[in-house]
Amino acid sequence: MSEFFAGWPLLSIVTFLPAAGALWVLAARAMLRGDNAGFDQGVRVITLIVTIATFVVSLIAFAAFDPNAVGYQLVENVPWAFGASYAMGVDSLSMALVVLTTFLTPLCILASWTIEKQVASYMVLFLLLETLMIGVFCAQDIILFYVFFEAGLIPMFILIGVWGGARRVYAAFKFFLYTLLGSILMLVAIVAMISISGTSNIDELTRYAATTGFDPSLQIWLWLAFFASFAVKMPMWPVHTWLPDAHVEAPTAGSVVLAAILLKMGGYGFLRFSLPMFPDASHFFTPFVFGLSVIAIVWASLVAFRQLDMKKLIAYSSVAHMGFVTMGIFAGNAQGIQGAIFQMISHGVISGALFLCVGVVYDRTHTREIAFYGGLVNRMPVYAAIFLLFTMGNVGLPGTSGFPGEILTMVGVFQVNAWVAAGAALGVIFSAAYALTLYRKVALGNIENPKLDGITDIDAREWVIFIPLIIATLVMGFAPSYVLDFTNSSAEAIAAAFAGAAP
Repeated sequence: MSEFFAGWPLLSIVTFLPAAGALWVLAARAMLRGDNAGFDQGVRVITLIVTIATFVVSLIAFAAFDPNAVGYQLVENVPWAFGASYAMGVDSLSMALVVLTTFLTPLCILASWTIEKQVASYMVLFLLLETLMIGVFCAQDIILFYVFFEAGLIPMFILIGVWGGARRVYAAFKFFLYTLLGSILMLVAIVAMISISGTSNIDELTRYAATTGFDPSLQIWLWLAFFASFAVKMPMWPVHTWLPDAHVEAPTAGSVVLAAILLKMGGYGFLRFSLPMFPDASHFFTPFVFGLSVIAIVWASLVAFRQLDMKKLIAYSSVAHMGFVTMGIFAGNAQGIQGAIFQMISHGVISGALFLCVGVVYDRTHTREIAFYGGLVNRMPVYAAIFLLFTMGNVGLPGTSGFPGEILTMVGVFQVNAWVAAGAALGVIFSAAYALTLYRKVALGNIENPKLDGITDIDAREWVIFIPLIIATLVMGFAPSYVLDFTNSSAEAIAAAFAGAAP
């Protein structure tokens, strides 16, 4: 397979195919000048076809990738501007996140089928967002990475600001300003790194850090600059406050992308830059990150328990789960890093599914208030079963994808600091409390609200959305080795780079 596709610019194709689809939609709108139902339906179909085609191309790239090889593969390199180059390449970490992105995007388009306001503009923004998200994971030049990383703010900002809820403008600006301000410091650090090392290629920067190395005192400042951006993106406590507002106001598919993909860019940044390029500083700041991670896990779980809005509860749940990710990353060993990577992928599936579950009932009732519901199992038994599965995955029940990542991160952290692992275990108990309480209030008991008497169970379109997510959750739960074996080479390389610096 790899020999057949040798020389193909697979990464460029998978990255820019959605952008080409966006141009297709714009051209159709310009020629037809239509805004009727038939035109809108055609735009939905075009967008779905493009996103499915992008997923297929990502699977071809996945098949051409050798997970046992160390380093970047499918590399493309063309001189660009300002001494930088258009360099694309993936290792097993970035390849896994590319497939996660292309897997979820068609499901988001199906979930957006009921959008009626400015359909063409909505779909164009979603396609551009997919291009920018994939570009973050494929970029092998740090300047190109920064361009993709920051440009992704724009489509999401507009999606929240135009198609969001009542407080959409406030949430959109809060999201934009938080994430943008954090990244300004990272840009300064990038310029400093290029000036010192003489290269902007990420692979060459990693080798420079492993051989010559950045001065330990400078590493502190570089690490902090990157941390300012990635911590907000995750988001870590206490710079997480933009997330609940963004989730509550975003359209359903926007919440899915935000939780499943955009948050993972922070974890990806820590794994790609902070640990391998600034190992001395990473060791120095490990206790600090452990402290923030445990606070996020415990505090966010307690806050989630008190929420009245379903989306806001799941948003705080994401803050807690990202605490496991940062904890596993800075454990610095293979088990912790493998657990963090697995948790990022699993959380992408489960959190996306939970937001879609909220979207199902919101489309029918136009409210997310937990108190409005109750007894849905009596009218929506299939929905209740699906919601239960993903709730169990969110809790980390064995047999679901939520279990392996949490266990591996705690095993990895236990080898470094048993007290941190104990704090994370306490958070697992709290997560069961809020997740099961939500399920009980929404799905169990008798229907007491007469407005729910006519509510209908999931339809064929919603079945198509949930079936792939159910399969992914169960396969990763019962056979986690499919993911762990694939990402093992990257996890070991990052752990080795982190261990190369004296604690």
